[in-house]
Amino acid sequence: MRAPLSAWALAPLLVVCACAPRTRGSGADFAGSGSVQHSGNGWTGASPEPGLQRGKATFYGEKFRGRKTASGARFDPDAFTCAHRTLPFGTRVEVRRPDTGQTVQVVVTDRGPFGHDNRIVDLSLAAARTLNMTKLGVVDVELRVVGN
Repeated sequence: MRAPLSAWALAPLLVVCACAPRTRGSGADFAGSGSVQHSGNGWTGASPEPGLQRGKATFYGEKFRGRKTASGARFDPDAFTCAHRTLPFGTRVEVRRPDTGQTVQVVVTDRGPFGHDNRIVDLSLAAARTLNMTKLGVVDVELRVVGN
């Protein structure tokens, strides 16, 4: 009789735990990079250099003008914004092309890129122009969080 009684005593606890809202962590998991932790200045664990994420950048532009982003804001290709899979909306990120040294700062307003594990950020047309990547379409970049 004791085993069924303890099972009934644990059942409400399991229900409460199962129904509890999932908390959003500040970490970021990137495909193929293993465990990644977010720190005040950027990422650790995704790259040999702490606070840095390396991968490919793409961009999106006029076709998406005025469409709602995941944050609820309307997309403006002339603004310096980006889409990132996990960083909180409003996070300011520096994007750098290692081959040219060109940099741009953007704000996360959308989610993406999707479908390609090595792509880590979708940039607005304005940001892509600053990095001189519109003809190439996809370039290697380094990302670093610079503020919220």
